[in-house]
Amino acid sequence: MTTTGDDGELRLGARVYASDGSHVGSLHRALVDQNDFRLRALVVKESRSFSGHLLSPGSSLLVDDVLVPVEALANKSDDRIELNLDAAAIRRLPPYLHYRYTTPSGSEDLEHVGEALAGWPGVPSLEQEAEKRTDEIEIEAGEKVMARTPGQVLGEVESVLFEHGALVGVALKPAGWFKAPVILPRRLLERGDDLALFARLEKEDLAQLQPFEPEAEG
Repeated sequence: MTTTGDDGELRLGARVYASDGSHVGSLHRALVDQNDFRLRALVVKESRSFSGHLLSPGSSLLVDDVLVPVEALANKSDDRIELNLDAAAIRRLPPYLHYRYTTPSGSEDLEHVGEALAGWPGVPSLEQEAEKRTDEIEIEAGEKVMARTPGQVLGEVESVLFEHGALVGVALKPAGWFKAPVILPRRLLERGDDLALFARLEKEDLAQLQPFEPEAEG
């Protein structure tokens, strides 16, 4: 089923296309407000041809995650997302990740001196930064969902579900073998950070959740 705007399922990993039909890449992450879980933006991992990796295979600084505003989301189905921007406009969007060199100081200077004496000259550290606000969290495929009991993993995120731009739940793949995805409602999500989502339930409560049926969503 195809839906428009920011309602329905956003399947992480779905193929993303520009308005002119160009294959951009795949949905890598969804950025949501950490307080009200409203959808803020999409992070699309560009394909090797779209990003230019095929033309510059040796470049370690060539980023391939692009930050797409939520307003650019036009249509979506189970395995396809369409944007209202053409390929040229998408290539002008900012990268989600960027890199910067840091200057070593203090004890790091001494470490670099030791490296130089040992025949391994020190080099500036390369740090990766995400182009997101401090009040945003990123949700990606395979992200862990933690139970109320500390250290207990309920499962992993498979899809994110939205209605009028607000997160209403996630499709959760329970931990373990041969377990079908279920819908974890937003009201059972306590909080989230860039490492995991935290739920107000225990493992045994998963049996009470509704199964996730992509055909019925949207």
